[in-house]
Amino acid sequence: MNRDFTNVTELAGDEVSQEQVERLTHRYLWAGAYCDGRDVLEVACGSGQGLGHLAARARCLWAGDLTSRLVRDAHQHYGDRVALLELDAQRLPFPDSSLDVVILFEAIYYLPSAAIFVAECRRVLRPGGQVLVASANPGLWDFNPSPQSVSYYGVTELGRLFGEAGFTCRFFGHLPVDAVSFRQRLFRPIKKAAAALGLIPKTMAGKKLLKRLVFGGLVPMPAEIGPETTAYAPPIPLPSELPDRRFKVIYAAAAKTE
Repeated sequence: MNRDFTNVTELAGDEVSQEQVERLTHRYLWAGAYCDGRDVLEVACGSGQGLGHLAARARCLWAGDLTSRLVRDAHQHYGDRVALLELDAQRLPFPDSSLDVVILFEAIYYLPSAAIFVAECRRVLRPGGQVLVASANPGLWDFNPSPQSVSYYGVTELGRLFGEAGFTCRFFGHLPVDAVSFRQRLFRPIKKAAAALGLIPKTMAGKKLLKRLVFGGLVPMPAEIGPETTAYAPPIPLPSELPDRRFKVIYAAAAKTE
């Protein structure tokens, strides 16, 4: 069944915070180093803002999403530059041992079964292949789940999920919460209370108003990002045995063992 994720996906031209652009750009710049000269698949690619950067570094790049409209939007922008297809993360249409990297950014929490996705990754990856995951950190005290989400995974949960399937994981953090603006710090307890009362907007228009209150001015989401979009600093390595409470975003690089 085709689930529609357009209401939780920022499309090109949507008004978003500068932090959202930075977060999106950073995860693709981080992933790029894993993709040099390799066969890469991005699952749940949305409207594909990072695909141009990945395509410039990978040997071959495929990308897909479960939502037809998002695939069409990405194809309209990239044309023949990227091979795009509709796909289900739990039934990857690729042969065994045919890929080097599988990417899943800000979407693992939407999967009905993350374990099935991980098993599919193990099937399609060559020995030593990598799964790259980026996710909002559920370990923060003011965390608010996205509409349509199923289950969130922090550092320890991701380690267990991939470890049980025969992967070894490294973890990284991005955007320390103690470095956000005073305005954001002021709104954190308000956001927590609003989430507890079910008052967080679920529509894109409502979210836009909330972003204006928290972040101030908004900017258009680019159709394509690259190294010139924002300054890049590598994410911070995290211990794998402890939940993280310091960073807004968690990265996991899970390597398939022999």
